[in-house]
Amino acid sequence: MTLDAVLTRIDTGLPEALDRLMALLRIPSISTDPAHAAECEAAADWLVADLASLGFEVSKRPTPGHPMVVAHAPGQGPHLLFYGHYDVQPVDPLSLWDRPPFEPAIEETPRGKVIRGRGASDDKGQLMTFLEACRAWKAEHGTLPCRLTIFLEGEEESGSPSLVPFMKENAEELTADVALICDTGLFESRTPAIVTMLRGLLGEELVVRGPSKDLHSGMYGGVAINPIRVLTRALAALHDETGRVTLPGFYDGVSELPEAIRAQWQGLAFDHARFLGDVGLSQPAGEEDRTPLEMIWSRPTCEINGIWGGYTGAGFKTVLPAEAHAKVSFRLVGEQDPHAIREAFRAHVRAHLPPDCTVEFHGHGNSKASHMRTSAPAFEQARAALTEEWGRPAAYVGCGGSIPIAGHFQTLLGMDAMLVGFAKDDDQIHSPNEKYDVESFHKGIRSWARFLARVTE
Repeated sequence: MTLDAVLTRIDTGLPEALDRLMALLRIPSISTDPAHAAECEAAADWLVADLASLGFEVSKRPTPGHPMVVAHAPGQGPHLLFYGHYDVQPVDPLSLWDRPPFEPAIEETPRGKVIRGRGASDDKGQLMTFLEACRAWKAEHGTLPCRLTIFLEGEEESGSPSLVPFMKENAEELTADVALICDTGLFESRTPAIVTMLRGLLGEELVVRGPSKDLHSGMYGGVAINPIRVLTRALAALHDETGRVTLPGFYDGVSELPEAIRAQWQGLAFDHARFLGDVGLSQPAGEEDRTPLEMIWSRPTCEINGIWGGYTGAGFKTVLPAEAHAKVSFRLVGEQDPHAIREAFRAHVRAHLPPDCTVEFHGHGNSKASHMRTSAPAFEQARAALTEEWGRPAAYVGCGGSIPIAGHFQTLLGMDAMLVGFAKDDDQIHSPNEKYDVESFHKGIRSWARFLARVTE
């Protein structure tokens, strides 16, 4: 069987694949720091050379920020686009790293071998799983399996400011039958998963102002309005006693889970007690009539992320503050309209203002939720491939976070995205001592090879 030959080549070529990943990990491509602009260019150049060696027609494309890498390979059958990002998070605080973050190494741990270094899991190790699958396929068959487009970004960790304009300008070139994104993980570090639901995100910052200056609480306390009291009253009224958000129209566009997806989620046997216990908690605090997985993956939220005002330094100062600040975020699902929710939130706050107070709002971006249509054949082909490789039934899952690129593929290019990743919960992405299991890297390559075999049958 031709797939067996590809898998054997992946197994025997693992040491060389790890060497290539180590070379990419040594490049400190921190996108948010201008001091590392040259290193971001170097990472893009490294990928251009690697893709060219696989037979792709590849180029580095300039943007106002860091470059994109776009590569094409002709072929029969479906047209697949693979997306990843070569930039990484900053490494601070450096003192908490056990080894230099850009001197990667294979380490033995009680749970097996890991690749230690910044970017090992997010996203260079994951990105290279697909490229290594293509390399093994090309080495075994002489050609790549189907028509492929590779699209690699260098600003994902710094807000992707160049992404949407680039996608709009190159929409025809980038449009494929389905997009593949390898920037997610295994469910509870052991079950292969395909993310089909991503929550959207809306951010709001507000300042409530009252008196013209901070006041002495002995002289003005009781008679002068306190902006912190006004603000906290408005924020407390955002939820009722059952955990539901009170904004009018907030749940417009929120649909119930399909029974097939609900059954898959129940079959995952999610241990919410352990999940909460790991962070020192014991009881779910959201909507009372929803399971924990529903709350994380398929229900909207309203959360207060920061609140401050008055004197917050050491010691004590009896002051009535002139203003109070807060940051509030909303995770969105289904067809919720972020613009309507923004207006409902602002109206809610204004309704709680007494005569002597004013409010100023600052929006911090918005994106709708994404929901993938799993009826496309590639989704079931991927699920079968993952199940074969990992020995566990692969599941369609949700994601509590937001991955804007998946939504951009839908809204800008009109194609669904399939999010398949092999990270584990303890990979410490964005933190010191980031790692990626050698097993995740190895089986990730094999998983993509199995998927490519299925979609090209």
